[in-house]
This record gives sequence, C-alpha cells and structure tokens, in this order.
Amino acid sequence: MEKQLHLNLLGSRPPMPGGLQSGSKMRMGPGRKRDFTSLPWSQYFETLEDVEVDNNSSKDTFRIYCSGSHGPVLLLLHGGGHSALSWAVFTAVICSRIHCRVVAMDLRGHGDTKVKNPDDLSAETMAKDIGKVVEVLYGENPPPIMMIGHSMGGAIAVHTAAANHLPSLLGLCVIDVVEGTAMDALNSMQNFLRSRPKTFKSVENAIEWSVKSGQIRNIESARVSMGGQVKKCDEPLSSPGVSKSIGEGIIEEEEEEEEEEEGGESHHKRKKEDDQEVKESLFTWRVDLSKTEKYWEGWFKGLSVLFLTCPVPKLLLLAGVDRLDKDLTIGQMQGKFQMQVLPQCGHAVHEDAPEKVADALATFMVRHKFTEFQEGFL
Repeated sequence: MEKQLHLNLLGSRPPMPGGLQSGSKMRMGPGRKRDFTSLPWSQYFETLEDVEVDNNSSKDTFRIYCSGSHGPVLLLLHGGGHSALSWAVFTAVICSRIHCRVVAMDLRGHGDTKVKNPDDLSAETMAKDIGKVVEVLYGENPPPIMMIGHSMGGAIAVHTAAANHLPSLLGLCVIDVVEGTAMDALNSMQNFLRSRPKTFKSVENAIEWSVKSGQIRNIESARVSMGGQVKKCDEPLSSPGVSKSIGEGIIEEEEEEEEEEEGGESHHKRKKEDDQEVKESLFTWRVDLSKTEKYWEGWFKGLSVLFLTCPVPKLLLLAGVDRLDKDLTIGQMQGKFQMQVLPQCGHAVHEDAPEKVADALATFMVRHKFTEFQEGFL
C-alpha cells in the first residue's frame, strides 16, 4: 500500500510481482519479441511549436504539441518527470471522439521546454507559465478551454484554475491525484526515486524497463512517451556517479526465457553484446525529481479544497477509489464534481487506458454541452 501511495508525485506505479506488468508476458510466437523502439510524436500530434514567453529581459520557450482546428481547447498538463508526449496516444483517441483542439505542453524543467530558471517548479510559477503560454497563443480572446492534468499536472491545473489564469476556462479534469494520498506519500518519495535505475543503455532500453517494471502498462504509449523522460548523459561514461546500464536486469530475465525455449544458446551471445553496448552513450532521466522536494508540499497541500472551490464543472478520474480523502469524499457525496474510477490501470491512467479516459472525458464534455461527438462516432 505504501508503494502505491507515493506514486501520486510521479507518472508511475509500483512493479507487479516479479517485476512485470499485468499481462506483459504475452507470447508472441516462436522467435518474435515485442518491439520497444521509439515512435515519433508526429504519429499522434499534427504540429509541434515552441512558444516564446517574455521573462523580464530574456525569453522562456515552452514546447507544445497540437492537434485539431476547431472546437474547445483541451489543455493537457503532464505529471512530474514526464512530458507532453505522455498524452500522445490519448490525443489521437480523443480527437476521433469529439470536436476539439489539443494543446499538450511541456511544463517548465520538463521535456524540451527551455526556461531561465528550470529549477523553480513552484505551483505558483508553473500556474503563471500556463496563463502566459495561453495568452501568447490566443491573445486577449482565448477560446473555451478544458484543462486536464495528471498527477503533478493535475495539481498545477487546480492552482491555475484557482488563480484565474485562464478566464475562458470551461471545465477541469484531474487524473489520479488526491491531496490525502499525495501528502501521505511524501515521506517515502525519496526512497522510491532512489529505487529507480539511474541510467539506461538506450531509449529502447528505457521503454523496455518502463513496461516491464509496470510504470507504463501500455507499450504503445511507452514507445512514444519515454523519449520525453530520458536524455543522453551529460557526463562521460567513466565519471563517478554514472553507473553501468540498467539493461542487465532486463537482459537476464529474457535470457532465462530464451534458455528455456532455445536450450540456453543465447546466453553467451547476449552477454557479449552487452559488454559491447556498455561502451556506448548512456541515457538518464531528464528531470532529477529528488531535487524538486522543496516544492512537493506546495503542489498538494490544500489541493482538495482548491479543487472543490473551482467554479467550473469538474471531473476526477482515479485508478482506485481508495485514493479519495475526506474532503473529496464529502464533496463527491454533495455532487460538487463527477468522479469515475478506472480499474486495471496504474497511476499513469491516461497512458495505460487512453480509450477509457477519452470516453470518460468525451461523455463529460458532451453532457455539459462543451462540444459534440464526431459524426459517426456513436
């Protein structure tokens, strides 16, 4: 239970027993392996844009990915350590469901956004960023906006709405972040972060780890989103603090399977390849989440009350009903927001089950007459 709690800060979940996600051991036929190669953003979004925002004497540049040309804007905010690419598969699905425009944004210090002070991840600063980006995109007359945030991004969405940075805000959707469980998790958060691998041999290796550890249960989403979480190491391989690749655990596990199926022939061959690959560039996390600890409490403390007082229709999507705290339980009983639990999902609900999240959001928005279903969808 403790391990489940501290994942509200990250877009992740604890491993399933044996280090594998549910259903991940699907047999693909003799000699066939699952594909862990990266998928391009352009397969899911229509355009990529870097939005320049004035920051005193300099400029901050925010990376956004967009789709759609009419309808309300769905402004998508990712979780801590993730990037806008975590919304890729969801974007393709939601655009097939309803008339809408999607803007998925790399928050400060994340993805390919470049700001003067990337270490300032306070809720106040990030909420202001969102208001500034929307202002640059749409000027004084922004279109109706539905703001959707996952985990840390959900908290920032609530802070943005509460501060009225988006005057044209239609509604608010928060995905799997609740003040009570998030605050309870903070004490064990550093231990969880230390338990993650520090380096990967390649982006493909990072994708494989994310799926087999259960961090992301949808392999397609992992293939497009993990590239936004990792980068090439800045330090040379021989530097202290850069460990040998994390790939060994995954390779050993596959070796066992292959030995069973192929009589053990692959072990020596794989080991030789492994030794050669160690000499190549390593990849590490783009964001050192352990260094953001001073902001964690500010993201989540008082979040439930802030959420309940936002004067727009609200949707809360959860991976488990056990995540509700007292304020939200009372608010839900009073009908102050709509809630839906999506079982069989990890914390990265929108990645694990993009169709279910898209269906819940589409139904919510059509019910409130924010938009209409695409012709032929129903």
